[in-house]
Amino acid sequence: MSSRPAPAFPGGAAVSGLEVYDWPAEDGRRGGTPHVHLACAEAYAVVAGEGELHTLTADGLRITPLRPGTVAWFGPGTIHRTVNTGEALHAVVVTQNGGLPEAGDAVLTFPPEFLDDPAAYAAAAEPPTGAGAARYRRDLAVRGFRTLVHRVAAGDTEALPAFYRRALALRADRLGEWQTGWRNGPKAAALRTGDQLAALRDGRIDHLLEAAVAVRAAPTRADRAYGLCGRLDVYDLEPAHP
Repeated sequence: MSSRPAPAFPGGAAVSGLEVYDWPAEDGRRGGTPHVHLACAEAYAVVAGEGELHTLTADGLRITPLRPGTVAWFGPGTIHRTVNTGEALHAVVVTQNGGLPEAGDAVLTFPPEFLDDPAAYAAAAEPPTGAGAARYRRDLAVRGFRTLVHRVAAGDTEALPAFYRRALALRADRLGEWQTGWRNGPKAAALRTGDQLAALRDGRIDHLLEAAVAVRAAPTRADRAYGLCGRLDVYDLEPAHP
């Protein structure tokens, strides 16, 4: 057994397995919790089932069909929601910046009275430990999401900026923590690549001789978390090089 440290996960990203919630919301759609990421891109690689990705940007609402083999991704500021249209939708989710989305980068589309009250928002957004709390959180975000969709469709150009400003105000105290995570994760990964390329140009192969393999077992079904979009298989991908 090698004593060499395990490699960092590619690009300082994070990966999880997702089974989209099948509970119907007030609009009859069966799916997850609408939310936005303030600094992270996200990708879905669909492995089973059928569904849709609903995204809201300044261009309006867009509905993208999801089926096995589809890979869909989007950048920060894209309000998004996954829904089932047939068999339960399963996807592998890749998120930029490692654990940053779990460190509060995700802001849910609650109605303004929750977004304007940090204590009320925190209570409603708290990670649920059961299906009832997860469904309540989802339904509250769907209510705010539908209002945003209607406002944008009606030509209200202030709807999204107002939401983004509220989201930033809720997370302003975490920006220092996020920057530290970014420096120790994705930025460090990019700098390591630069060092390795420089070494190769000089004919040095030291980092190749340090090669190692890392494996993480799939979480058990009992360990699956109640995430924003559905039940999550969360993998511990702690970087080997902080």
